[in-house]
Amino acid sequence: MSEHPAVPDIAILASFSGEGGVERMLVNLANEFAERNHRVHLLLIKSTSRHLKELHPGVEAISLGSRHTATSLLPLISYLRAHRPARMLVVKDRAGRLAVRARALAGTETRLVLRLGTNLSASLKHRNLFQRWLRLWPIRHAYPKLDHIIAVSKGVADDTISLSGVAAAKVSVIRNPVLTPRVRELAQSAAPHPWLKEKTLPVVIGAGRLTFQKDFATLIRAFSRLSEKRQLRMIILGEGDQRSALQALIDELGLHDKVDLPGFAENPYAYMARADLFVLSSRWEGSPNVLTEAMLLGVPVVATDCPSGPAEILQNGRIAPLVPMGDWRQLADAMESILTSPPDSALLVDAVKDYTVETSADGYLAALGLGSNTP
Repeated sequence: MSEHPAVPDIAILASFSGEGGVERMLVNLANEFAERNHRVHLLLIKSTSRHLKELHPGVEAISLGSRHTATSLLPLISYLRAHRPARMLVVKDRAGRLAVRARALAGTETRLVLRLGTNLSASLKHRNLFQRWLRLWPIRHAYPKLDHIIAVSKGVADDTISLSGVAAAKVSVIRNPVLTPRVRELAQSAAPHPWLKEKTLPVVIGAGRLTFQKDFATLIRAFSRLSEKRQLRMIILGEGDQRSALQALIDELGLHDKVDLPGFAENPYAYMARADLFVLSSRWEGSPNVLTEAMLLGVPVVATDCPSGPAEILQNGRIAPLVPMGDWRQLADAMESILTSPPDSALLVDAVKDYTVETSADGYLAALGLGSNTP
């Protein structure tokens, strides 16, 4: 590092380990900070995401030279001592606990704000007792030492307060910075799939990592039930460790010519914009960006009533159906209902109007101590 390293207005600590909604959201936020003339350092534990190429020139990406949060302590201490940022936004639980330790060992007075994007209780529900303890003990030890916590939904906020014991006054709900003009621009790109180029049948879209959390198996079973009643197709975007199992299920149900898993899509919006229905089938979330993005584009949606986020976005089912997690029969019925009588797209767009990058950035800057209403 140079003899007189630059002091950022905002340092952001994150692991860019994929192509998902968190990485896309963080780039949106960092770019908006830079647009407002803040000097931004983006500290990367991993740096493999294609979203990084979309960074604003005013955002300086700095690799910590580590591949995992567990090996990032010493590099982060070195950064804090060299740059002494006044404030740092930390993304995800493990990085938050790391930042608390690093600040103490570096001896800086950096304001630490943690952004949490998932329901921790729901994510730990499927772990054994010892695994849950290993996660909860450090949370209860570290979180009270944070200056503030940003939760992406009220459900995440309530869960965090309950799990960690932090005071409610230290937790703010700030909606994800999902909606940008770029989303609508990318949605106008050429149709990216043969089923969308020459659309002869309705197309259902799902999107996300192919993992246990997203529960695409339930969506595939629901689609199979629905395909017995009407002709349609489905595309599920994303990659993950359940690809083989999901493809085997597709083949087992005789859906190989009706369901496609094309992998990661650099521009998912071109798919979404042409869909007749978008479905979120998750077991847990925080505030699902893909659901918000589909609604921005006026696409009819159905979602599971998972913790947390969908019920808040869909106003407890007033905007679109919420179905029990894992219930493929009810999911199929809800999908059929929406395909038969789709809602007014204007209602969907209006329901997500607060998820703009401008509104979100205002809240984040206030939490970081750069706004007029710092908590």
